Amino acid sequence: MVMQQGQKSHARLIVLLAAAGVFLTGAAVFAWMYFGKESTIEGDRMVNPPVVMNQAAPRLDLTDLQGDPVSLETYRGKVVLVNNWATWCPPCKAEMPELQAYYNAHINQGFVIVAIESGEPAATVAGFVSQFGLTFPVWLDPDGSALDAFENMDLPSSYVVDKQGTIRMRWTGQVNRATLEKYVTALLEK
Repeated sequence: MVMQQGQKSHARLIVLLAAAGVFLTGAAVFAWMYFGKESTIEGDRMVNPPVVMNQAAPRLDLTDLQGDPVSLETYRGKVVLVNNWATWCPPCKAEMPELQAYYNAHINQGFVIVAIESGEPAATVAGFVSQFGLTFPVWLDPDGSALDAFENMDLPSSYVVDKQGTIRMRWTGQVNRATLEKYVTALLEK
């Protein structure tokens, strides 16, 4: 049996529609698995819940952009978001304005961000800080000490340390202001 031209076009259309359906179904399953069932949407932004933790923050001694020694212990009594990042990391770059906006909104509530750059020279990091207008503390981590201390080599990764020095939550991957408002602000009110 020989198919005519119209029948061939119709058959191709059916195959194309079936393939598109399979692709869209796969994309939906991937999104559900990647973002998780507990993710919500606020406005037009995904808000991912943190991994809840209850462990002592590691001892962490590094240097700031001026080469001065700094320690996480210095911030005991404040809620601290420790953010491991790198200047070359696209999601790290994308989240910096969000982190700065949250920091600006909550600095007077005893909140601080400690942004720990993984591996770049001070001049490169200083240029990045200037370009993005960052005003929170930025530390240098030339040998990956912070990544080792938090036992997570992924960038970006963020940890919320409460006023007593206990890690309460973490995210691996980019966070946004809506996520921080939803999950971190309650700690500031305690």
